[in-house]
Amino acid sequence: MYGLRRSPDFMPDSTALPETSVARHWLPAARSWAIGLLFVLLACGVLLVPLGATQDEALNLRAGDLAPFDIVASRSQTYVSEIQTQSAKASAETSIASVYDPPDTRIARQQVTAAQAAISFVNSVRADTLASELQKRQELTYLRDLSLSGELQIQLLHMEDSRWVAVQEEVTRVIEAAMSEPIREHQLAETRDRVPMMISVAVTVQEADLAAALAGQFIVPNSIFNESATQQARDAAIAAVHPVEQAFAQGQTIVPRGNVLTEHDLEAMTALDMLAPKQSPWETYLPPVVAVVLVAVTMTLYLLRSQPEFFGRTRHLLFITLLALAFLFSAQFVIPERVVLAFLFPTATLGMLIAVGLGAQLGLVTTTLFVVFIAIISNGRVDVTIYHLAGPIVAILALGKAERVNSFLLAGLATAAGNAAVILIFRLDDPAIDMLGLSTLLGASLANGAISGALTLMGLFLLGFVFDITTSLQLVELSRPNHPLLVGMLRAAPGTYQHSLHVANLAEQAAQRIGANTMLVRVGALFHDIGKTRHPEYFVENQIEGINPHEHLSPHASARIIIDHVRDGDEMAGRHRLPSAIRAAILEHHGTTVTMYQHEKEVEEADGDEAKVAIGDFTYPGPKPRSRETALLMLADGCEAKARADNPTTTTDIDDIVRYIINRRLRQGQLDECNLSLTDLNTVRESFVNTLKGFFHSRLQYPSAPEKEPAVEQLGVPEQSALPASE
Repeated sequence: MYGLRRSPDFMPDSTALPETSVARHWLPAARSWAIGLLFVLLACGVLLVPLGATQDEALNLRAGDLAPFDIVASRSQTYVSEIQTQSAKASAETSIASVYDPPDTRIARQQVTAAQAAISFVNSVRADTLASELQKRQELTYLRDLSLSGELQIQLLHMEDSRWVAVQEEVTRVIEAAMSEPIREHQLAETRDRVPMMISVAVTVQEADLAAALAGQFIVPNSIFNESATQQARDAAIAAVHPVEQAFAQGQTIVPRGNVLTEHDLEAMTALDMLAPKQSPWETYLPPVVAVVLVAVTMTLYLLRSQPEFFGRTRHLLFITLLALAFLFSAQFVIPERVVLAFLFPTATLGMLIAVGLGAQLGLVTTTLFVVFIAIISNGRVDVTIYHLAGPIVAILALGKAERVNSFLLAGLATAAGNAAVILIFRLDDPAIDMLGLSTLLGASLANGAISGALTLMGLFLLGFVFDITTSLQLVELSRPNHPLLVGMLRAAPGTYQHSLHVANLAEQAAQRIGANTMLVRVGALFHDIGKTRHPEYFVENQIEGINPHEHLSPHASARIIIDHVRDGDEMAGRHRLPSAIRAAILEHHGTTVTMYQHEKEVEEADGDEAKVAIGDFTYPGPKPRSRETALLMLADGCEAKARADNPTTTTDIDDIVRYIINRRLRQGQLDECNLSLTDLNTVRESFVNTLKGFFHSRLQYPSAPEKEPAVEQLGVPEQSALPASE
């Protein structure tokens, strides 16, 4: 539909390519590589230096040391405690009593027989009339099973036979009675102590003491310790002990500050990977470095595929780099080994700032890649990683164009909702968390949304000043009619003001149709001609009918005044600190076109010799439109000016005007750097025609028998030689 061929007059000079093309291509590329290398080095440094790890000192702690701080569990963990398991086994083993065999009656009989044999020997000693008392006492000491004190020996030798018989019977009876019960080694002393109480009261006290002394020496254990059975019982008890599990909830205090560390504490810290030393430098340095390289390469590939022109915008690339590094640096202090603070970190602010300043798609990609760093910092905690992925994505999608302050409130609420959903997914059925802990995390999720929205709103005010990024809120503020430049235009150049409004409406409708930034187009159109307020009377829309100051000027001076409205506008925009995107609209809306009317008049005064006329004196300084928005402004400005000059009366006339302007800019090469496709241009043409029909609706005529329209060339209406001075 639209021709892309240009006349030889507009072909670039091949001799200039080595200087201009190389400079424009390699310098931005070199800056991009430098910024990328800076990001890789700084990100690796931030990840490798444990800035926020408060428990790294635990790596050097030993049992018996004092805890230098509250040592808390970095994550929820359940593990088998070997120390507690061994303690439980030891308790089970000691709880098993020694196993003894049942009482052996043979031992009782043996002891009774031994006692009777000893008594018989005593009887023989007592009956020996030839031995003296001293010899008898000496013979009593020969009994190995019997030991009596000297007093009892004298009592035994001098006792009457009848009383001795009574003592003998009592001794035998007591031995039989005592040995009839189980007697174990540890019970022997206790049983012998009870013997005096077993003596019959029928004997005297002296006789009872003698009988107890004799009987007690023949009482021995009759229930023998069974070592094999005891060991089997203990082994069975040990085998029945189940491994003891120890559970720690994330954030639970393992050792309070100042307490003495025990082996049990060190075991818990080891199970939570808080004491495990790195096995090699590779395990320490390789994961963070790989993560940084992965993020950098992925971002580079994304920009190369979707936004290759982004590498030429050094400030924007630096903005993403520094913002990501700032958030990464902050995350090192907030996320590692934290319980609640990890869920307060406003990752959504990073995504929303980039989305508002540079586009939602870039914000989503950046946030997704940043989560790789979150996973490294949080030691692979899945809940924290997903938390800092879901919340920012929901926030960016809910933010939209962010043209109102309440958009950030809604985005904050959406962030809180996404965060709370992740908490419920991962923590609602966690047995290690109670309702208080769950409520705390949900509260942190809500606070995270509020913090993210507030920080984003605050950060937007810094973007324009530091990184020259134009935000929607800035554009909304600039579009208000009470801006000093717009007020000055309305007072000094009301015709230009109305022209700017028409161009704004015309370009805005087309921008919406092709997906360009409608607010940027509209604001750029409002300010694109502010330079005309310096000399408003020299522009046709502000001239009183019949009075044209250009009639008294040379073509060269006339062209200077017309061209200077671009420079004047840029100077005024800089003085009022307008964003560079608006200043680009001022500088680029005429591109490098030529004021043809003045140029041709100058050539005419030079007797038709174009060589005597420097075309640069009649050329706008440019540059050519470098964005779709400034290209739309150029086309809308030209169509509105020509339509106002030609005063079309039919829809066909309007369509011819639009085609003429678009084809003229194409042939002039003004649209070579703006990334507008032929499909976009066709959509723009249709939008311009529909909008201009509304402007000129009262003048449209529909004759009942229309005459045949002049033929229209395939590439558009034939180019006219003279254009309005306001072009």
